[in-house]
Amino acid sequence: MLTEKGPLLPQEKLLIVYFIAVLLFITIFAIVFVVTFQRRKNKFLKERYEAEQRYQRELADSKIEIQEQTLKNIAWELHDNVGQLLSVANIQLNILMNSVPTSFYDQIGETKSVIQETVQEIRTLSKVLNNDVVLKNGLLGSLQVELDRFTRLGYLDASLKVTGDIIPINSASEIIIFRILQEFLSNVMKHARASKLFVHLDYKEKSLDISAIDDGVGFDTSLKTDSSGMETMGSRAALLNADFSIFSEIGKGTKLLLSYPYKNTK
Repeated sequence: MLTEKGPLLPQEKLLIVYFIAVLLFITIFAIVFVVTFQRRKNKFLKERYEAEQRYQRELADSKIEIQEQTLKNIAWELHDNVGQLLSVANIQLNILMNSVPTSFYDQIGETKSVIQETVQEIRTLSKVLNNDVVLKNGLLGSLQVELDRFTRLGYLDASLKVTGDIIPINSASEIIIFRILQEFLSNVMKHARASKLFVHLDYKEKSLDISAIDDGVGFDTSLKTDSSGMETMGSRAALLNADFSIFSEIGKGTKLLLSYPYKNTK
């Protein structure tokens, strides 16, 4: 026969309260442990990510520094050695002209003109390769020199448009932006088979927005290539925290877009 239990004894009540308290303590401890563990895990992952980002940035900085020094050395070699050799060749032609029949004068004169034009182009090229000269001329001046060189050589019709109030940016950023555009221009020259190139620098309130467009053959951006140009431009843009993209379609040319935020200016 079942019998009804009487009221709980004080010891039983105390035992239940103790059990509930222990269960609550374990629950709170478990929650605190999980939250603390998750926070430490997130902190560790964040520190690891930041360390990886610093490493990648330092690596990119080192690569760019090496590239800039290499370009400077090439510029010196072109200006001092190759340019000097061509000048000597021009002097030799002047001497030769005094000892050959007059029937050769026209040919020698044409050769002298070619050498003089080559010397001039080498000097111009050395300017845009040497970062010291780029620093001196600034972004706009260096870009105009590069575009004028392309037009003068008859490769294509290159033009530059500047809109908005020009806002000065730090020299290091100017060099990186110019190198990005220089890489794009180099690719246009080598692969695009374009007849026209248009570069637009738009100085907006918070950013410098740059576009460069050619009317060349274009390419399929979904296909991977062996060229490191895209990777180089992208890594340089990342150093500036700038938005960078390339758009292209076969038969419809190629377009570069770069947006540099002024907050990077020091």
